[in-house]
Amino acid sequence: MAITGQSAAEIVDSVRAEVRSGALEPGQALPPVRELAARLGVNRNTVAAAYKRLVVVGVAETRGRLGTLIREPAAPGPREGAAPDSPLMDLASGNPDPRWLPDPRALAAALSGQPRLYGEPPVSPRLAALAEPWFRDVPCPDPVLTVTHGAVDAIERLLTAHLVPADPVAVEDPCFLSSIHTLRLLGLRPMGVPVDGEGMTVDGLRQALASGARAVLCTPRAHNPTGCNLSAGRAAALRQVLAEYPDVLVIEDDHFAPLSRAGYQPLASSRSRHWAVVRSVSKCFGPDLRLALVVSDEDSASRLGQRLASGTAWVSHLLQDMVASCLESSAVMARVTEAAADYRRRRDTLSRALRDQGLCPWDGDGLNLWIPLPGPAAPVTAALARRGWLVRDDRPFRLGAGAGALRVTVTGLEPEVARHFSADLARVLAAG
Repeated sequence: MAITGQSAAEIVDSVRAEVRSGALEPGQALPPVRELAARLGVNRNTVAAAYKRLVVVGVAETRGRLGTLIREPAAPGPREGAAPDSPLMDLASGNPDPRWLPDPRALAAALSGQPRLYGEPPVSPRLAALAEPWFRDVPCPDPVLTVTHGAVDAIERLLTAHLVPADPVAVEDPCFLSSIHTLRLLGLRPMGVPVDGEGMTVDGLRQALASGARAVLCTPRAHNPTGCNLSAGRAAALRQVLAEYPDVLVIEDDHFAPLSRAGYQPLASSRSRHWAVVRSVSKCFGPDLRLALVVSDEDSASRLGQRLASGTAWVSHLLQDMVASCLESSAVMARVTEAAADYRRRRDTLSRALRDQGLCPWDGDGLNLWIPLPGPAAPVTAALARRGWLVRDDRPFRLGAGAGALRVTVTGLEPEVARHFSADLARVLAAG
């Protein structure tokens, strides 16, 4: 490799050029600091500073005794969504049932004809007033409302506003796909916190924080993929741990709030200096209404607003008006209530059918059911596909190793289909 330069910045530029040309490949080790310093005739601190900068910008990573290695480029990886071209019965999409979503044509028809111009308030006063009841259960003082382009957008902007590349972030393991992608694409370091039936484990969070986590990203209920809800006792114990780290950013992705049967158990508290609760409309009003409501501390809201201002400066008031129309409509909100009951019924039906076959799915909430397996999931998903079923195995959701599990979406799942799937899964497991 032909690394050159007399300053840290020149060495960084040289390494990046070598990576772009293919002379340095992912996984390849950079020369030891002492060796490269001697070769270039510079101080070792100059090379050390260059290597540190390469790590911060995501070009390299440190691997202890292995030294500093060129990092694998971030890849998009698996995504949520349906597989429309698949001949299989799709139990993998993670989508809400379109039958329960409001008709976007009706929402569009109700829009005001008044154009919005530059200088309008970023958050529609009408939407702000309607959103206020959504956050009465948030115990943190003086919450400030922001509107973002969906939950993932909110999380990405909050993390970027508070952290720098290579900062560690505590997150559930297994974890929501978009959270994994967001952290990796931002150059942040996910620190997996094990999850059980009551949410993040206390010892896991304590260990992550003691190891330097600068932020915690948590789903308080209807966790995707497992469906678990934070219990009151677990949430209280997690808050007690977080109270020792008041400067750590706490983000709660409460994506299923309007549909959840579980009460909200907050993770942030009055001791948290930087916190945000994110509630999206994607599950109740549709993923294509790219909008999330966020309440946070004043400083985080200011940083979030500045991040939004660097783009369009606001989320489309057309979208805000459509969401406000949904919140004002007794018919739409009645359908949200019906949808919540329908999802619970289908989830419970599948859970009972699986238990009748001797399987032990997790209790919880949401659109998905988590089914632990006695071994790796890949052979099981392949065997189910041969029987006509498309399901997700646990591997894309994992940050570390796992015993094996399936994630099954219950949307639209009829009782007879649930029984048929459960029987087929039991046959696959029995066949080994």
